[in-house]
Amino acid sequence: MNKENTKITTIKLEEETKSRLDKLKVHNKESYNQVLKKMLFILNALRKNSKVAEGILNNIDEARAKIHAITEEKNLI
Repeated sequence: MNKENTKITTIKLEEETKSRLDKLKVHNKESYNQVLKKMLFILNALRKNSKVAEGILNNIDEARAKIHAITEEKNLI
């Protein structure tokens, strides 16, 4: 979708919900919109095939671990 034609809206979240969304981010610059889209994608995949959804979640966990390791390594330099 063209970003120029994309309408933006605001939603209200409880602090706890925001904190939980923060924990699901792969990296700090990931937007809440990206996190929610990822969650919806996984939910739809889970409905169709739980093994596929499990693979997606594993890939996300691996990416988070790699980014965490790189961040830790940079902090040591």
